[in-house]
Amino acid sequence: MHYDVFNGDADGIIALLQLRLSTPKEHRLITGVKRDIKLLEQVVTRRDATSVTVLDISMMKNIEPLQQLLTQRIPVFYCDHHQSGTIPDSEYLETLINLDAETCTSLLINQQLKGKFVHWAIAGAFGDNLHHHARSIANREGLSPEDTDFLCELGTLINYNGYGATLDDLHMPPAELFQQLLNYPSPFMLREDPESPYYLLQQGYADDYAQVTRLIPLTENQSCRIFELPSAAWARRISGVFGNELANQRPELAHAVLTLNENQQDYTVSVRAPLKNRTGADDVCSLFATGGGRKAAAGINALPCDQKSHFIDALTQYYQSL
Repeated sequence: MHYDVFNGDADGIIALLQLRLSTPKEHRLITGVKRDIKLLEQVVTRRDATSVTVLDISMMKNIEPLQQLLTQRIPVFYCDHHQSGTIPDSEYLETLINLDAETCTSLLINQQLKGKFVHWAIAGAFGDNLHHHARSIANREGLSPEDTDFLCELGTLINYNGYGATLDDLHMPPAELFQQLLNYPSPFMLREDPESPYYLLQQGYADDYAQVTRLIPLTENQSCRIFELPSAAWARRISGVFGNELANQRPELAHAVLTLNENQQDYTVSVRAPLKNRTGADDVCSLFATGGGRKAAAGINALPCDQKSHFIDALTQYYQSL
């Protein structure tokens, strides 16, 4: 059995969407909420894999099950833009890895497919908050402003759907969303279909976004802005795209969104580096036990409440020093 393993955010879903629109394949899907990235171990435990595609999850975080698959002579194609660590040297491993802060998995797959589904790739880039790059490609493709704005909204909505503590927080499980989107070879077909998931996610996003418009920053200074959200399903859903929007509003600042977890003892943290200097988010988050990510965007899964001040100081001091 072939397994497709992918991040449940816009970049992971749309990267796989391009591949399976290009090369349909009988497969099983393994994915989850956006922060559920240790996914390859699920393939190893099922013991029936004959080949595997891995998209938009850190190789460093999945290195042990990856090594097991390669030892079992199972071919793996791995495409990603997160921390990779040392890439195994194996004839059974094909990689397309690029850690540049200005790319994402959807764009890497777009390059491999020579632009066959470039409109979907643009939506994926928007979803991963690469707005400048996405608009450049859209302009090169001759898209109208209206169509470009639609792809921006679509990518944002698919990304928004991936955020939550569990699948119960989401409007739609990422595997189901992928399967529905597979019915639309062109993303613009979603706009024409009133029953498409685009409209479901659009309404959910509007309802959740109404909650954040009343927020004021927890901290605001010359290097960063930090917001705190309550422990609520709407807050868990909106946290990531809210962070992206903040980054686009003030591209010279770093941003963080702290969402109180249900245990009331720690926070889930999303960090966005300044868009004018997309570096350092992973460095700051890695200072904390459950932190990690990439240079432009990173996070902490469980920041203890008593370390909140330490985090604020760390983020402020890091970007003041640049």
